[in-house]
Amino acid sequence: MLTIETALRAFASMMNTLDSSKLEPLLANHFCYSSQMVFSEIESKKEYLDYINSKLKVVKSSGETVWAEMATLTHSFPGPCVVLAQGDKENLVAVVFAEVKGDFIERIDLCVAPTPQSAKRSGEYPN
Repeated sequence: MLTIETALRAFASMMNTLDSSKLEPLLANHFCYSSQMVFSEIESKKEYLDYINSKLKVVKSSGETVWAEMATLTHSFPGPCVVLAQGDKENLVAVVFAEVKGDFIERIDLCVAPTPQSAKRSGEYPN
């Protein structure tokens, strides 16, 4: 059975290595992705992989560094999360949550509220 923490580690690994291959087999076919910075929700594994692989390619070619750090929230949505930083490890931009069912990730949400600064950071950057 997949845990939320394992799912989030796979997401963090994807962001830290700019490679979706560890996350892909964990996504449910009916996977949903939501971002508070994007108007519409992505509602399938294929659509998400097309979206994220395109994003990862842009980040690679830009030379911009992204950090995905394991963290925990004690309020709002208590539990494990990932804190994303861009350009510098202290330039926190978002917090990521996951929902799992059985052996698959059903949903990932990228949020600016609650703020990433409110999460307890671990210093662990999975690769």
